[in-house]
Formats: sequence, C-alpha cells, structure tokens
Amino acid sequence: MKKFLLISICMLSLAHLYAQGYKTTKGKVTFFSSAPVEDIKAENKVVTGLFDAQTGSLAFLVPINGFRFPKSLMQEHFNEKFMESHKFPTATFDGELLGFNISKAGTQVVQAKGNLTIHGVTVNANISGNIEFREDEVHMKAIFPIKLVDHAIQIPKVLFYNIAEEMEVTVNFVLKKLEEK
Repeated sequence: MKKFLLISICMLSLAHLYAQGYKTTKGKVTFFSSAPVEDIKAENKVVTGLFDAQTGSLAFLVPINGFRFPKSLMQEHFNEKFMESHKFPTATFDGELLGFNISKAGTQVVQAKGNLTIHGVTVNANISGNIEFREDEVHMKAIFPIKLVDHAIQIPKVLFYNIAEEMEVTVNFVLKKLEEK
C-alpha cells in the first residue's frame, strides 16, 4: 500500500509539468502464457501513466482486477489464487526512459529502467521498447517476459501444465500532452 501511495504522489507531482508532460488513463497491458494444456491471455485497458519528456521520468499503475480473460473462471483464479488482488491490488513501474530524442521523427528504440512491482515484490527492470512522438501524443510499446518466481507468484503443482512459469507481457500506451493551465 505504501508503494501505491508513493506512485500516486509521484504521478500527481508529474501532473504539474505542462510543456513536456504526458498522461494516459487508458493504457493497455496484455499478458500471454503458453503451457502444454492451454494458453492463457488477458487484457487490461485501465492503466494509468505519466511521462515527463524533459527528464525521462516514467510511472505506470496497473490495477490487477482490471485484467479481463476469455473465461470467467480464469479471471477468478487469477485474482484470488495467483495474484491475490485483495492483498496486492496494483502493479507499478516507476523509473526513467533512456535513449529518446523528443525532436526526432519516427519510431525510436528506447530502454525503460526502474522498479517493477508485481504481487508486492519489487525488482529492478530494464525493458526495451519503442517510442514515437506525434504532435500532442507519445506512443509507447514494449514486449517483455515476466518470471512468476521473481514476484513470488506460486503455481500449484496440480496446475503446473496449465500455466507457464514465464509470461509474455505487452504494453501499449498512447499518452496525451498535458494541457497548460
């Protein structure tokens, strides 16, 4: 809960940036698990994020219960048994984006470095992705693996063949320039 408050405070302080500040309240995060018995895919479209293009500061907040699955039973098990969303309601990333040039046209390859917190466990993350600056928007996309063991997410032995030990995560964000007041 302290981490959630810290991210919220950081996001509010970043919101006061105007000339180089960008925000999204409709980011998209998906994950995919390929296992011998079945594939699992979920999507979350209620991601919030802020980006300061002047400093490279970046923060995202993902509500765990915002993930939607094709089967309601998968969603129930995900929230109750694996992610324990009642105890760990959010995943967060706070850090900085490196290797971009705000005045450069086209897609740029960048690195996001910072703290990724999932299931109450924080790890140092280094995530490669793409960024593109378009008029009053910033488009960000990345695909990266998450190992469940790194975040103390346990798979019951009975479900070992149903859930992969590593998830492929895809993030897709369109951040809009903050308006000057």
